[in-house]
Amino acid sequence: MDLFESLKAKITNRQFKIVFPEGTEPRIIGAAARLNADRLLKPILIGATNDIQQIAAAKGFNLDKIAIIDPQEYPAADFEKMVAAFVERRQGKVTPEQAQTILQDPNYFGTMMVYLNLADGMVSGAVHSTGDTVRPALQIIKTKPGVQRTSGAFIMQRGRDNERYLFSDCAININPNAQELAEIAVESAKTAELFDIDPKVALLSFSTLGSAQADEVTKVQEAAKIAHEIAPDLTIDGELQFDAAYVPVVANQKAPGSKVAGQATVFVFPELQSGNIGYKIAQRFGNFEAIGPILQGLNQPISDLSRGSNEEDVYKLAIITAAQALQN
Repeated sequence: MDLFESLKAKITNRQFKIVFPEGTEPRIIGAAARLNADRLLKPILIGATNDIQQIAAAKGFNLDKIAIIDPQEYPAADFEKMVAAFVERRQGKVTPEQAQTILQDPNYFGTMMVYLNLADGMVSGAVHSTGDTVRPALQIIKTKPGVQRTSGAFIMQRGRDNERYLFSDCAININPNAQELAEIAVESAKTAELFDIDPKVALLSFSTLGSAQADEVTKVQEAAKIAHEIAPDLTIDGELQFDAAYVPVVANQKAPGSKVAGQATVFVFPELQSGNIGYKIAQRFGNFEAIGPILQGLNQPISDLSRGSNEEDVYKLAIITAAQALQN
């Protein structure tokens, strides 16, 4: 089954609420209108009500039964509860007065809605930087127990045969250490399962099972050991060169006996530079569709759009975000 048809089937009738802090952005409004019309989820748009309605009318978008919340007009009693919860969550790092100002920021407001279970997930980033989207998530939602950092994965999909892989971390961590890399590998396997990918996880390097020696190689070897300790039931191997992980003939030569080599479906890059380059090469040279980044390791789903995204990207990432809510 097509990836998004499968995800739609999973979330239909679940009535997940997804909040969009960039409610005055036409791409967001258009995607929200489609999601609502398709009855896939309940969108919540954040922004000035009149502005959103005027833009929707000008673009011909139907906002019937779509919730619009203007933080400036939010009921005082509810806002005070949100402020108190934010101050408590920040453990004294902000005063109530500072919190009142901070929560006027739509990303902070939307993230608090998720934290308070007023929404099941959030999608932002169409006009905000990754930092603007991720920072509130790390301060409020925070990472799951046993996970030090969030990470960003891409679903790589190509062709009618639904050839599908997962690449990570391609968005967040510049140079994760062995422990962090192991956690990324385990979280990536969980993400893969959500998207109907049988996770066979390759921790990538320029070395295959000791063929080269360097600190960079040692880090990946240690990460593989830690990953096995964290999740012994998962199929994880490393360090592997990409060709050994992907090509069966090369795998037989370089890594005979490996349960991952030659059949990997999840590719974990050793640092952000190679991950970002790798997914873009696959996207541009290999004609793969790159879906993401999908933020992993958070207690509740927060998704970061590319500022170059279009309405279709917003629509798809909202579906992914709702699907992630199934894991909570």
